[in-house]
Amino acid sequence: MDGKIQAVIFDAAGTLLHLREPVGETYARLAAQFGVATPATRLTEAFGRVFAAAPPNVYPGEPLWRSAALERAWWKTLVRDTFRAADQMVRFDDFDGFFDTVWETYAGAGAWSVAVGAEAALDTLASGGRQLAILSNFDQRLRPLLRALGLHERFDAITTPADAGAAKPEKQIFDVCLKRLGLPGHRTVYVGDHPDQDVAGARSAGLHPFDVNALTTLADLPAALEAFEKELP
Repeated sequence: MDGKIQAVIFDAAGTLLHLREPVGETYARLAAQFGVATPATRLTEAFGRVFAAAPPNVYPGEPLWRSAALERAWWKTLVRDTFRAADQMVRFDDFDGFFDTVWETYAGAGAWSVAVGAEAALDTLASGGRQLAILSNFDQRLRPLLRALGLHERFDAITTPADAGAAKPEKQIFDVCLKRLGLPGHRTVYVGDHPDQDVAGARSAGLHPFDVNALTTLADLPAALEAFEKELP
């Protein structure tokens, strides 16, 4: 295409995909099946703190199969730490079984919804000749999840930390995605919701960042992109 912006790259969770319920509600509901009662609001708050303090879930140099096991172990530690942060007296008789249920729940389409207006935006952007991609810090469950949601085939490239050996906001993961698209950063827009990982990370990597929170729904993205493109030199 002849436009100045030739590709639109999306973050996944929080931008293109949304959880159907807060993390704490899911954790509390599933924990109850294993005889543990912890308030959902306390779990949601604890998860936010623990997740923010956790190291990146990325393992440079590891093969994909090994990265997948390490990603799962990272999440297992995070879930355990979330319950401990919410209530240090919590004890599971079968934490492994509980975590298996949590892991499978978030791997399935039932835990997620596609953002309002996303499919309309993707249709319009693709019909205009723009390449579409996803760049996310999601683990290796992302591709099967996108297939389950009917989204996988819409994208020309999907990049995760396991693919790049780096996680946002590191420049390396953006560079890997750009290489797959065959484009320089100034020809792409990165759409995300996180001020540091997405907006600042994309800008530092040479892409044009776009804060999804500035849109009423993703259906407004194509028009906003056209207006932005007109302002480019």
